[in-house]
Amino acid sequence: MSTEIKKGKSFPTLVNDFFENGKLFSPVIHDLENRLLDFGLKSKIPSVNIKENGVDFKIELAAPGLEKNDFKIEVEGGLLVISAEKQEEKTDEKENYRRKEFSYNFFKRSFDLPENSVPEKIEAKYENGILKLILPKKEVAPATPKKEIAVL
Repeated sequence: MSTEIKKGKSFPTLVNDFFENGKLFSPVIHDLENRLLDFGLKSKIPSVNIKENGVDFKIELAAPGLEKNDFKIEVEGGLLVISAEKQEEKTDEKENYRRKEFSYNFFKRSFDLPENSVPEKIEAKYENGILKLILPKKEVAPATPKKEIAVL
């Protein structure tokens, strides 16, 4: 396909070439994760659900295969940072051979804290592959009723 601009079109066909010639799904781009797996490195961004109700925010982060000690949760400057790191090493020794394998898993997610949250009271619990965080909301003082003042 040509990269010339056709009469009446204001956008070059270069973009069309990219999509039509299969460059978007080329093995080099698509196979990046498998190449990392070949080296024993894994980095997957876990899925997150965030729910809000009248008293708090709830964050559920899918991170199977980890343990609660693998997580690091920090709050700094209005930012909630959740990260996890797990390193495993396996050695198999027999009479005729020795095999050593390792894997390294990691991720890091950051969230802006809502202005009405109370960072000092965040609770976290890891259970069945799901990290659950509860961010309490600040208590809002009830609005004072409108009062009309008579002019004397």
